[in-house]
Amino acid sequence: MILNVAAYHFAPVADPDALADRIRARAEALDLRGTVLVAPEGVNLFLAGTDEAVRSVLDTVRSEAGFEALQAKFSHCDEVPFARLKVKRKNEIIAFRRDGAVPLDERAPAVSPPDLARWIEQGHDDAGRRLVLLDTRNREEVGHGTFAGALTLPIDNFVDLPEALAPHRESLADATVVSFCTGGIRCEKAALWLRADGMDNLLQLDGGILGYFEQVGGLGYEGRCFVFDERVALDPGLKPVAVSHAGG
Repeated sequence: MILNVAAYHFAPVADPDALADRIRARAEALDLRGTVLVAPEGVNLFLAGTDEAVRSVLDTVRSEAGFEALQAKFSHCDEVPFARLKVKRKNEIIAFRRDGAVPLDERAPAVSPPDLARWIEQGHDDAGRRLVLLDTRNREEVGHGTFAGALTLPIDNFVDLPEALAPHRESLADATVVSFCTGGIRCEKAALWLRADGMDNLLQLDGGILGYFEQVGGLGYEGRCFVFDERVALDPGLKPVAVSHAGG
């Protein structure tokens, strides 16, 4: 059985190239496949391999200053869903291209998966405000599934989200808006920037859809969650739709 891990963490990285080299060396030694992105703002990784190997590389990343609190989301499949290992140095671990969107000193307020599940069942938050779920993913991802009744935007790239959301903001003023994405990284950035831009009724779903599936299951969610590998998408039980043989 193959263990898959999705993890990201925002922390200052003084020398991204050196950190990328250290992670690459460890992942290669452990025969892991997947993608690792390293930037001055942090690390974003999707890796697959044996249970021992995956947990070992996570220990390696957590041994770096600032990354001790790295959180990970796990799932299993029968075959490695990546063809090879890619470790890349980037300017951002998820491109948003806006100042004030990097949660190094603070993060936007978050709602836990169990609390969101309760709000969905109630139809409102604990203060009685109506609930709106905001999907920050692109239209291809949304096509595989999303929360029932979620506000989805016709975007192909995350950088286009603020402009696509702008026409809706006035109508959302009386709601509690919970932004979500696959693993939490996009709604982490978007929520911080949008709140600074005046949308103070916006929260983020802690851990994203995968964290919600892991803790709650599929309550209120319709379809599957698209993932960026050969599994294509995961159901609320974190089982893949299919895995093409990744080869060598």
